[in-house]
Amino acid sequence: MSLAVGGQFRSFGVLMRQVLVDAGLRDSDYLIDVGCGSGRLSHTLTLERYLGTDVVPDLLAYARSLCPNPRWRFALVNDICIPEVDGAADMVCLFSVFTHLLHEDSYRYLLEAHRVLKPGGKVVFSFLEFRVHCTWTVFSAMVDARSQGAGHPHNQFIGRDAIECWASHAGFRIDAFFDGDVPHIAVGEPLTSDEGRVIEGKASFGQSVCVLSK
Repeated sequence: MSLAVGGQFRSFGVLMRQVLVDAGLRDSDYLIDVGCGSGRLSHTLTLERYLGTDVVPDLLAYARSLCPNPRWRFALVNDICIPEVDGAADMVCLFSVFTHLLHEDSYRYLLEAHRVLKPGGKVVFSFLEFRVHCTWTVFSAMVDARSQGAGHPHNQFIGRDAIECWASHAGFRIDAFFDGDVPHIAVGEPLTSDEGRVIEGKASFGQSVCVLSK
C-alpha cells in the first residue's frame, strides 16, 4: 500500500505535513485531503477533524486502518467533487492530484475547494512544471513510453500562468510558489528515505507547491 502511492511513505508524509504546517495548519483545524491514497499524509497528522477522499476503495480502507480517530472520515469519490458542505474546512490539500488530471478537472477541484473552505481558508497543492529541471525525467519517461507504444501513467505539467489564471477566476489569492527542486521544507528530525538516504535540514520532494487563500 505504501508503494501504491509512489513510495517514500514515511519521509514524504512528514514533509507534506510540514508544508501544511508552514501554510498555517493547526491541530484544531479541519483539513480535507483530496486524493489521500493509502494515508501517506494522514498517518502523520494529529488533527481534530479530517476528511480524506480517494477513488480507490482499497487505499481508503488502508488509510482508515492507520487512522482510527472516530472524528475522521474517509470517503470514496467517483467524480470531481468534495463531499462536504459549504464553508466548513480550514484547509484543502491536493498532493500529487493535479499531476494526473486534465486542466479542466484541476480547475473544477479548485472551485470545489473554494466552496468548502471558510473565508480565509487555504488550498495547498503540488504540481509538475517544466521550469523545475529534475522533473524532466518524468516527461522523458512519458516520451519513451509513447515512442515504444507502451503504457505509462499520464503526468500532467502545469505552467504558473495557468495557475494564476485559475486562481483569479476561482476567487483565490496566490500566497506562495515553491520550486520542486529548491529545499524549502524544514525537517524537524532526520528522515530516512526508502533508499536509505538521510534527509536533514531543509528538503523538497520534486514537485512544486502552490499555496492559495480564499
